[in-house]
Amino acid sequence: MPEATSAPAPSSTENNFCPAGSYGWTPLCLTAMLFFLIGFVTWLNGPLISFVRVSFSLDDISAFLIPLVFYFSYFFFAIPASWVIARTGLKRGLSLALTVMAMGMACTGQFIAAGVYEAALAGLLILGGGLALLQVAVNPYVSFLGPPQKAAQRIAIMGICNKFAGILAPIVLATLVMGDIENVARRAAGMTDAVARSALLSQFVQAIYWPYLGMALLMLLAAGGVALSSLPDLQPPEKAISSSELSHASDTRSTLLSSHVLCGIAAMFLYVGVEVMAGDAIGTYAQGFGLPLSQTRFFTALTLTGMLVGYCLGMVCTPRFYSQERYTLYSCIAGSILSLLAFVGHGYGSVLCIALLGVANSMIFPGLFPTVLNNTGKAAPLVSAFLVMAYCGGGILPQLFVWLKTLFGFQGVFTSLTLCGYALIALYMRRSAS
Repeated sequence: MPEATSAPAPSSTENNFCPAGSYGWTPLCLTAMLFFLIGFVTWLNGPLISFVRVSFSLDDISAFLIPLVFYFSYFFFAIPASWVIARTGLKRGLSLALTVMAMGMACTGQFIAAGVYEAALAGLLILGGGLALLQVAVNPYVSFLGPPQKAAQRIAIMGICNKFAGILAPIVLATLVMGDIENVARRAAGMTDAVARSALLSQFVQAIYWPYLGMALLMLLAAGGVALSSLPDLQPPEKAISSSELSHASDTRSTLLSSHVLCGIAAMFLYVGVEVMAGDAIGTYAQGFGLPLSQTRFFTALTLTGMLVGYCLGMVCTPRFYSQERYTLYSCIAGSILSLLAFVGHGYGSVLCIALLGVANSMIFPGLFPTVLNNTGKAAPLVSAFLVMAYCGGGILPQLFVWLKTLFGFQGVFTSLTLCGYALIALYMRRSAS
């Protein structure tokens, strides 16, 4: 991490997503806090899939509507989020994003507890919209906080906070809400009285209300903290995200339509899909071997632990020993090997290989995001918005997995999807590095 300097802040006429080392440690610490919240909220989805599968008696395809809706919110709201950030500035935009996330979290918990699954999905859509707003603002801020060759290192610092929260999230939810899930699932499956079965599941589902309401309150407090903090109120350049000026800005349009950016967006789509499959679908993958719910509810935390280890390794190795582009390439190779080992393995050994994908996946995003943004100039905020839209891959690839596994087997489908993702990401990074 570059040391802070006493240089003056950039003027309003400059690109305000420029290196911001002059602002000291405060922006870094506050941004790390935001990434912690992003990670905690995002990685609740893994155990939540198992929870709603039991609570609402859903099949895998219906239960995996949770990541589908959650990640599609990025697709729907990323561009509007960039417009909001253009008008509010970074500081107010972050505060607004946290407020929207609090609303979505409260709605999700309320409607799950009320037994209305479709409305709970709407709450997840609101929650994802707030996250889209937050990430459109915060990712380029981190990318340009210092020298571009160390962008992956800075994002890795944020990733450590994100994945540490991701480790805690499934453990907290599984402990507070899902403690008796295996017994509830077994009793509900054996009941012939529909009324008694409904009463059992209704009582079980109530446990989620207060934890989600507590997290909503925490986000509101964070929103107030950001609003009152000393975080610099940066303003993105309007020409980069104004739809009226975009039609007349040939340089911005040509940047967006360049093969470098379009292929980078596709690579981001595949990466997020692979990451979410390794994190959120690991429980469903393990259940394919007959492993009990009492164990699989914690498996998302295993993948996130792997990602935390991977971020620490990446911080040491980049750029000291390897460039961020080359390290990302090696990460894809490692992920491909682990996917093949998972395919030939069985039981806990195969599941362990899936969890270790977290180590391989950890440094792909820190290398990929700044690589796509490289040399995009004033189009960087809009390119960032399209990259956030590509996060919808986190909903589509897991949905493909649960749909195709009923036809071809869960191990083969999982390995095929991850191998395709790693191969195409590796090709993009190799081309960008040449």
